[in-house]
Amino acid sequence: MENSVGHDLPASVLEFRLPDLGEGLTDAELVSWTVAVGDTVELNQAIADVETAKAVVSLPSPFAGRVVELLARPGDTVAVGSPLIRIQAAGAEETPSDTGRTSVLVGYGPEAEATSRRRPPAQPGVSRSDRADGQAEAQGVSRSDHADSQAEEVHEQPPGTVLGAPRAAATPAARKLARELGLDLWFIAGSGPGGAVTVEDVRGAVPVSQPGPATAPAVADAGARPSAREERTPISGIRKRTAAAMLTSARAIPQASTFVTADCTASMELLDHLRSTKSFAGLALTPLPLVAEAALAALADFPGMNACWDEAAQEIVTKHYVNLGIAVATERGLLVPNIKEAQTLSLRDLTREIGWLADTARAGSATPAELRGGTFTITNVGVFGVDAGVPLVNPGEAAILCLGSIRKRPWVVRDEIAIRWVTTLGVSFDHRMVDGELAARFLATVAGFLEDPLTLLSRV
Repeated sequence: MENSVGHDLPASVLEFRLPDLGEGLTDAELVSWTVAVGDTVELNQAIADVETAKAVVSLPSPFAGRVVELLARPGDTVAVGSPLIRIQAAGAEETPSDTGRTSVLVGYGPEAEATSRRRPPAQPGVSRSDRADGQAEAQGVSRSDHADSQAEEVHEQPPGTVLGAPRAAATPAARKLARELGLDLWFIAGSGPGGAVTVEDVRGAVPVSQPGPATAPAVADAGARPSAREERTPISGIRKRTAAAMLTSARAIPQASTFVTADCTASMELLDHLRSTKSFAGLALTPLPLVAEAALAALADFPGMNACWDEAAQEIVTKHYVNLGIAVATERGLLVPNIKEAQTLSLRDLTREIGWLADTARAGSATPAELRGGTFTITNVGVFGVDAGVPLVNPGEAAILCLGSIRKRPWVVRDEIAIRWVTTLGVSFDHRMVDGELAARFLATVAGFLEDPLTLLSRV
């Protein structure tokens, strides 16, 4: 990242360029500005949200002063090192010399890459979300601009107010809609957390006679507005990156899938028992952590399922550690954060980590480090009432395990029909490095652990 004074700018005008966020990426998409021209900003005040590596990252200002120019618009793709904003320094003594020194935002860049992001062990009575709330005050936190619960300060002020006075709080989506409708957020009562203005509040403040941004003139020959017949959504952000990854997966990876149906009655009974124990008090113990534990144990027996294809070296890289990816559906699209060194965790810790990562991803706060480096992924379509699925393998991995819904079904037990908890498991795999036999044996082992979970726990 380079913070400098432009060659043709007054010495007191400082230029902030898009920093290297330490992700190995060359650009980012500007999601929204949280400041406007004329605003006074403080050192480390959040000035913009950018999206990269499936995370929305808040950029803090490295300068204090007054905003004189915004150099990009929301939706623009900005290259690393390109100018983002120009700020008039608060005082001559605050104008740095142009030494060419590269600064790094707190939590990003080379220094951050050298620092482990492993979360500390859980403390009794302290949840992951409690710690996340405290960590969110650090610079460079990432968050979703679509969740109304993640309200932030905005910087529109009614005419006649004093610059630097308290400003209305609103979500970025509400702020954008208010700009489109020409409404002043200061005069809209907020119903969100802390009184923040939400999209619904903005819509409720629109006069009946005022047309919305989607209103279009009637088409004479069709008799209907185009907006009522079609809707176009720009391909950007997470959807754009997901599309690119899935296209790579479909084009570059020869994939196959295999399935097994398993009696999970003993596992469901075990989960019921564990939920009542002190060790799992306060944790959302679902079947997913137990399936994850079964998959981790099976990967220890069949490490070829935890590998990647190195095209350049023409080698198969087998990994003896598991960064376990958990596919999470969010308002912004599909995210796959991963649990680093998951093979070292107990069932209790795995339950906590899965819950924490899922909550973080849905809140839009998953960091780039949590979204990359996965070695094996689990997707749970059963939460949507779906019995099975054929997921695509994530590029850089060998396989993905799919968990279907767990339902009570008729099942043959010792030659008699009984009502049992049954599920369908599927695994998609890269056929360049995983043969059908290996995939089938791996899947059968996972199913066996779920049918007899005591054999699984005896290995932990």
